[in-house]
Amino acid sequence: MNIQYYGHSCFKLTVKPAGRGQNDVSVFIDPFDKSIGLRPPQGQADLVLITHDHPDHNNSAAIKGDPKVVDIPGEYSIKGINIVGVDSFHDATDGKERGKNTIYVLESEDIKVCHLGDLGSDLTEKQLEALTDIDILMVPIGGKYTIDYKKAIEITKKIEPKIIIPMHYKMAGSTLDADDEKKFCLEIGNCSPERPSKMNIKKKDLEGKKMETVVMSIE
Repeated sequence: MNIQYYGHSCFKLTVKPAGRGQNDVSVFIDPFDKSIGLRPPQGQADLVLITHDHPDHNNSAAIKGDPKVVDIPGEYSIKGINIVGVDSFHDATDGKERGKNTIYVLESEDIKVCHLGDLGSDLTEKQLEALTDIDILMVPIGGKYTIDYKKAIEITKKIEPKIIIPMHYKMAGSTLDADDEKKFCLEIGNCSPERPSKMNIKKKDLEGKKMETVVMSIE
């Protein structure tokens, strides 16, 4: 599984589905528009996952290749990838301020990836039950429009992923009103000094890892 970071909450996953002769499948999660000051993602994909309909998370029109777009909770099996979309809220007032948010769990190559989207509240027991055995967790940490770094750490400890990738925080070039990643890294510890823009991960690479934080960079 290859993971590439485009900034904000946008990632591209390239996976090899089970079965011989299958082509690689590309998945974009939360492609953004130019409103946050970063260069919007470009390229082709087979699938686009949208956590909520805000311009900085739903720019699926920028993705080429006539991808299948998923933007609501549910269970899906698309091109050999198993996906579960979990209903959640974008704020701490049951969606009254910013509406709903979909958490996605993708499973391919025997690796489970969870993207929390713009989660704005704690997780319920029912939601946590859908997020078991997560290998890689993409978690918002910037506050203001999502959970802040303290709540992010609290939720991460409940999920106990092998690898944590923080997202939705203030970074160079971004106009986003949010905190940067420094407080999160300082408090959670175990932040890798390397900041890759891409990671190639196999199931065996995850053995022995526990809540290792990788802050990714933009290529």
